[in-house]
Amino acid sequence: MITLYRAPFSTNVERVALALAHKRLEVESVVIDYSDRSAVVEASGQGLVPVIDDGGVVVSDSLAILRHLEERHPEPALFPREPARRAELDVFLDWFERVWKLPPNAIEAELASETPDEERIARLAALMDERLDLFERMLTGRDHLLGELSAADVYSFPFLKYTRSREPDDEELFHRVLDEHQSFGAGRPRLAEWIERIDALPRA
Repeated sequence: MITLYRAPFSTNVERVALALAHKRLEVESVVIDYSDRSAVVEASGQGLVPVIDDGGVVVSDSLAILRHLEERHPEPALFPREPARRAELDVFLDWFERVWKLPPNAIEAELASETPDEERIARLAALMDERLDLFERMLTGRDHLLGELSAADVYSFPFLKYTRSREPDDEELFHRVLDEHQSFGAGRPRLAEWIERIDALPRA
């Protein structure tokens, strides 16, 4: 039994929930409130979710968890076995974290400041929307970002899904940025279909 420490609307938790369900693992959830992180702090020594306890092995950080699950529970796979394809996936994951997330993080910081720079926000928002074209091209002739369903899909979907909509109760500023500065559907039919396809997958 794997214990998953989670919080509502967390994009990073959804990554792990998709992976756990894909691997058909039995999961017990501990839902924390952001105002009281004591349970996850006690389990992991830090206050961020997701965290898993996999038979006494405690892992935090969504990507570290995905890699742990692949090593300990390799089937069904989310990481290619072939070295070149595995390297391509690692490059994508690094790009998504270090490059793709920079504009929405910067917009969030601007909006949280006392005097947001509206011109900078507009430039960053245009870059966010422009990068959706990369995903549209990646999906040419295939159903998933790197061919078969992989960690690339699981890792990026919880962020790209905001091009379509946001839950009415989801008031997180970062999610509002993702919702308001990415357009859905028009001119990107493959991306729209991919979002629907991944959203139909089960979660733990």
